[in-house]
Amino acid sequence: MKAAILEKYASEGRELVVKDVPVPEVGDNEVLVNIKAAGVNPLDNMIVRGEVKLIVPYKFPLVMGNEFAGVVEKAGGKVTEFKKGDRVYARMPLDKIGAFAEYASVKADALAKIPDNLSFEEAASVPLTALTAWQAYELMNVQKGGKLFISGGTGSVGAMAIPIAKSLGLNVITNGSGDNEERVRALGADQFIDYRKENYADIISGVDYILDTLGDKELENEFKILKDGGSLVSLRGLPNGEFAKRMRMPLYKRAAFMIAGKKYDKLAAKRGQRYHFIFVHEDGEGLKKISEIFSDKKVQTSVDEIFSLDDINKAMKKVASGRSKGKTIIKI
Repeated sequence: MKAAILEKYASEGRELVVKDVPVPEVGDNEVLVNIKAAGVNPLDNMIVRGEVKLIVPYKFPLVMGNEFAGVVEKAGGKVTEFKKGDRVYARMPLDKIGAFAEYASVKADALAKIPDNLSFEEAASVPLTALTAWQAYELMNVQKGGKLFISGGTGSVGAMAIPIAKSLGLNVITNGSGDNEERVRALGADQFIDYRKENYADIISGVDYILDTLGDKELENEFKILKDGGSLVSLRGLPNGEFAKRMRMPLYKRAAFMIAGKKYDKLAAKRGQRYHFIFVHEDGEGLKKISEIFSDKKVQTSVDEIFSLDDINKAMKKVASGRSKGKTIIKI
């Protein structure tokens, strides 16, 4: 089968190599999936640059890709929920990624069935970012009627985080470039702030929850608009001790991340706020709930551009540019 391979880390980035590799074996609790489409994410570029190796130390050569949509080719001996021909999608397990390929062997408990109203390309845009939002909202224990700010919500994360937040009864505020306002409001945003015209930190305050997609350069402002006792989940800040403990990391990593995230923990502690870092993990049960939301609410996905597997490096560069209007997809 054809697959896009990373041969080693490179801090300045490195091109993936598309070549033939064996079709993976299927364990008793796994499912072999014929992949039809895969989503490309900033995380993929972070992996190439070695930025997540302290969280997940990958071995090389590595088949890249973190999320997919496809068809079950074969189910392992102990798998009862899925059968050949089922349309499925997933965020790949952290320790065994490989969505940029014609086939992948995936733990059954990472999978969910694709809602009938989504194509493979649309479905491939969902798992990673939708589960990121879902797991962030679980961490913050969001309550109906609460006010949520999503920083930089015009990209692929916002495309999932906004409609899921609305399905949970939240009031959603986000910011970004003004030419995205109509699309983001169509997703359900209640308030949009054009960062070229206004600074969100000057016009909003007292929000209950924040989903941060921008990291260090904005976290101080975000804590300012978060109410006393509010919760913030960051996708781009630094991991802290709470994250390492939640991920059941060894003690030496817990100590290292406690030091790394100390700055943000201190910022949060000033007003009784809570800082969480998130690295989204596979979650078939969570994805099933997301599928129900997509089916019930007829949520529309936001696909930007579709590339072939042979053009994987063009897709990676597009995502790295930060100018995507929705999810970049590889059609396999």
